[in-house]
Amino acid sequence: MRTILSAVLIALVALLVPASAVAYWADHELGNADRYTAAMSPLAGNPDVQQVVVTQVTRALAGQIDAGPFQIGVDALLGEALNSFADTPAYRTAWDAANRAAHAAFLDALTTGDGDAVTIDVAPVIAQVKGELVADGVPFADLIPVTHLSVKVMEYDNLGALREGFRMLQIAGVWLPVLTVVLAAAAIAIAVHRRRAVMATGLGLAVGAVLLWLAVEVCRRLTLDDLPADIDRPAAGAVYDALTAFLRTTAWVVLVIGLAAALVAWVMGRLRRTP
Repeated sequence: MRTILSAVLIALVALLVPASAVAYWADHELGNADRYTAAMSPLAGNPDVQQVVVTQVTRALAGQIDAGPFQIGVDALLGEALNSFADTPAYRTAWDAANRAAHAAFLDALTTGDGDAVTIDVAPVIAQVKGELVADGVPFADLIPVTHLSVKVMEYDNLGALREGFRMLQIAGVWLPVLTVVLAAAAIAIAVHRRRAVMATGLGLAVGAVLLWLAVEVCRRLTLDDLPADIDRPAAGAVYDALTAFLRTTAWVVLVIGLAAALVAWVMGRLRRTP
């Protein structure tokens, strides 16, 4: 009975590894403004995301400046300025500010049920571009309107279910990882052959890590396949990868820990048998 119970607990540990990682991620990573902003910050240098921002801002500002016969030239100059601005530290600062605002809107949508997409307000980017152009003495730059423009980077259906799921993950994010560790320790403690139990628990952790990695990859494919036609898929893929980087790292760390524990237990067993 002890062997059977230990095996059941190890199986539960393997299943709880991905659930624990997702719950912790939702509570401590996705639900935290600082960590969310830090995760999204590297996307400021992603060419696909930059192109989406530049395209959207250029479209929004095209024709907003009344330049008469110079309209085409001014619009072209604005597009070039935006492309150049996307590689500056000021753009990265504006990008971080926009993402912090997007995170607040995202949490508000999960709390109130308003909205059906993750959007980024690029008004800070427009303001920074205007300031740069005015400082450089570009004609008509002072006429650029600093308008609120939301760039849609991800859309979701059934917000009510998403809100309930996110709330459950936040609650489980505190106790589920602890429960996983406790069950792993219990599986080893009650086993008749503890060395074998350590090896089996390590392999169980490795299996859980693989399940977590597969879940992230499958959800990525489903998310991108379900996007509307007007959403840039490479940019959305970059956003998804940035948001789930913690889960991928966790999968690798748990995999290494599990395999290392199993290997150490196996080596110890071989050494004991050696005369």
